[in-house]
Amino acid sequence: MPILPLASLQAFSGAYSQSDFFGKVIMGGLFILSLICWIVLVYKIWQARKVKISSLHLQRLLNKNKNRLLDLEPAEVTLPLPKYIPQPFAQIYFDLKEKTVETLNKKLFFLKQLNDEEAVYLTPDDINLLEQHVTTTISIQGKILEKHLFILSTIVTLAPFLGLLGTVWGILVTFAELHAGGSAGSNSIILGGLSTALATTVLGLIIAIPALISYNYLKNNLKAFSSDMEDFLYTLLSTLELQYRKADLT
Repeated sequence: MPILPLASLQAFSGAYSQSDFFGKVIMGGLFILSLICWIVLVYKIWQARKVKISSLHLQRLLNKNKNRLLDLEPAEVTLPLPKYIPQPFAQIYFDLKEKTVETLNKKLFFLKQLNDEEAVYLTPDDINLLEQHVTTTISIQGKILEKHLFILSTIVTLAPFLGLLGTVWGILVTFAELHAGGSAGSNSIILGGLSTALATTVLGLIIAIPALISYNYLKNNLKAFSSDMEDFLYTLLSTLELQYRKADLT
């Protein structure tokens, strides 16, 4: 089994050494694209895993503390993750809590101005206002999670075209040498051109295929997580509505 990867590496290294300057530039560009692709891929998958863990933590926490929904501390809500790892559910909770407390405090202020001791409630209009406010937060968090994902979609398109460029260039070099007639180094140049053509084609596909699969996977994962964020918001709103709605005694 180890022989095949070793032979493959030798084939690519041989093709690189036999290529002319422009062929080496193309193959070097493909190797750089491959490196970028795997860095972004591993990072985004790792980020998605951390975001999922953070979200599950907050869901479990809120399920256990529904009666004190607006009293949770930041240290309870968030996990000790690096700052560059977003915690969308926590941000949704904080924005909803801030807007809810602001709305309740305004109502309490006006009731005090009227010397009214009535309890403070959230009306259906208040709930709709809170929903519209936090929907913006969900959109912003979705964009944060999508950050750097365009790199994979760019590689999906760029890698095959760069491989095709190497293919055309290698064939062009081969035919140019055949047209020029034989020389002492003609066989080496012809083989170098053919090697460039084949190697760049294979490299372009090797890079583009995993980039395409990973991009579609991450895009679908992000779409599903956006739906989860909306469900989380509606769960919070339903809990708030139950706790702060005015009971109809008639």
